[in-house]
Amino acid sequence: MVEVIERETVGEAIEATVNYILDNGDKIFTQTASPGATDVRSGGTLDPHRVTIRNARLQAGPFALDREGFRFVRHDTKVADFFDEDQIRRVYYPEMEALVKAESGASRVVVFDHTLRTADDEAREARKIREVVRRVHNDYTEWSGPQRVRDLLPDEAEKLLQRRFAIVQVWRPIRHPVESFPLAICDARSISPRDFVVSERRYPNRVGQTYAITYNPEHRWYWLPRMRREEALVFKVYDSSKDGRARWSAHTAFEDPTSPPKARPRESIEIRTLAFF
Repeated sequence: MVEVIERETVGEAIEATVNYILDNGDKIFTQTASPGATDVRSGGTLDPHRVTIRNARLQAGPFALDREGFRFVRHDTKVADFFDEDQIRRVYYPEMEALVKAESGASRVVVFDHTLRTADDEAREARKIREVVRRVHNDYTEWSGPQRVRDLLPDEAEKLLQRRFAIVQVWRPIRHPVESFPLAICDARSISPRDFVVSERRYPNRVGQTYAITYNPEHRWYWLPRMRREEALVFKVYDSSKDGRARWSAHTAFEDPTSPPKARPRESIEIRTLAFF
């Protein structure tokens, strides 16, 4: 697996605003709307902060999934059209299973979900896909990580949960390079357990949990400028191991001050996997 494509002309770092959550006792939740909806209900008070976001293309060495909690990789896909559901499941799922195995060292990977997102309201309604998420979060908690195994693999869950497993996600642009609302990711080593606040994820048929994140000046943020279709971000959102390796990360879309004046709306896919060791 090779590292990311050639360096872009963006500088070493930028200053941008990211939306944390204020831990003031308010109930924190996100009401998951149907794909394409433009009115998303949520609870909790956002706490915007200016942060430094470092250019991952200019870092001296590679990132590591078990150290920073993420890796940017070069990865080509044979999917011709990411708006074709059949292609995603028939072609992309096996590609992602192989990628996560290679990056994590897992002996078994189960791809269980994917989400298409766009920053264009009209395209979102027309194609019935989801919005970009402009708040700092991690997709699973100490409870919801194992619960996802129980939900998806009920007959095997108790046996599988006796050994190490992780939830690993892969994010990439699906057409043109990202010019607006790119994804920033936070170095796992800079996140304190005290920064996590449980947030309910309310679905029509169940209630899950994610972590909202409170501001910490120690957070170290990274992004890959003008990320392309042949580049992917592999990142960890849960790891059952408590041996000192990265267990989580945190990520968010943000308004990029280097975006061109007529930036094309971001279009991306994220895929979720269970990785068993």
